Amino acid sequence: MSDNMWGYGESSGRLAGADLAGYKVEASDGSIGKVDKHSDEVGSSYIVVDTGPWIFGKEVLLPAGTIERIDAQEEKVYVSRTKEQIKNAPEFDKDKHLGDPGYHEQLGTYYGAGGPYGDHRA
Repeated sequence: MSDNMWGYGESSGRLAGADLAGYKVEASDGSIGKVDKHSDEVGSSYIVVDTGPWIFGKEVLLPAGTIERIDAQEEKVYVSRTKEQIKNAPEFDKDKHLGDPGYHEQLGTYYGAGGPYGDHRA
């Protein structure tokens, strides 16, 4: 698992302390929902996206390393995964998120370079 999967990229435009809740989330091929919650915790940064009716109210957790950029003017978060990749992601599980260290590893593997939907760019 890539260590930077859980950190915001230098070019993401992330402003420390900014509240992303309510920002629209754009996959590489279209809108997927809105940010429900987020974390800036070092080594464990992420956003939780409420997909709404698009995939029947499913919430997904996206590691901060999937974020390409944040546009504060438009209140949008752009992620480097497709709608299909996000749709197939493990569903956000609050209990596992809080109490199961293997959950973050599972998500990091899913989205990381070695996973099926990792960022395979050099």
